[in-house]
Amino acid sequence: MMDRVVIVPCSGIGKTYGTVSREAAYILAEDLRPDSVQLVPLSLLVLGDAGARAAVASAPAIAVDGCKLACATKMVTESGSEVARSFAVLDVYRQHRDLKPAGIAELNEGGLKLAQALAEEAAVIVDQLMSKEDVHA
Repeated sequence: MMDRVVIVPCSGIGKTYGTVSREAAYILAEDLRPDSVQLVPLSLLVLGDAGARAAVASAPAIAVDGCKLACATKMVTESGSEVARSFAVLDVYRQHRDLKPAGIAELNEGGLKLAQALAEEAAVIVDQLMSKEDVHA
C-alpha cells in the first residue's frame, strides 16, 4: 500500500520558471499535503543517489518541469519509474496569465501566486493517487 506520492521539481537554478517549480513543490510538500508527499530533489536523481531512486521507484511520482527540456520528467523515467503526472510551469502560467512570475532568488507576488496555483493543482492529483491506492489496498 502506498502511503505517499513523490514530487520531483525542476532544478533550473537561475531561471524564474525553475524557481516557481521548486516553490510549488515546497508548498505542496510542506503546507498542502505534508503527510502524503515526499520531495525528491532532481539533483539526487541526476547523481544516481540510491535513496532518491528508491523513493521514486516505490511511489507514484509527480514531475514539475520548468521548461521544455522536461528534465524532472526525464530523470524520473530514467530512474526506472513512471511519471504519474507531469506539470509544466509554462502550461500553468498559460492558465493564469495574470500571475506573471519574475525573480529568481525571490519570486514576485505573481510568481508566488503561480506557485500556489500549481501546488493546488498538484494537490488534487495527490489526492486522486492516494485514494486510488486505498481502493487497491
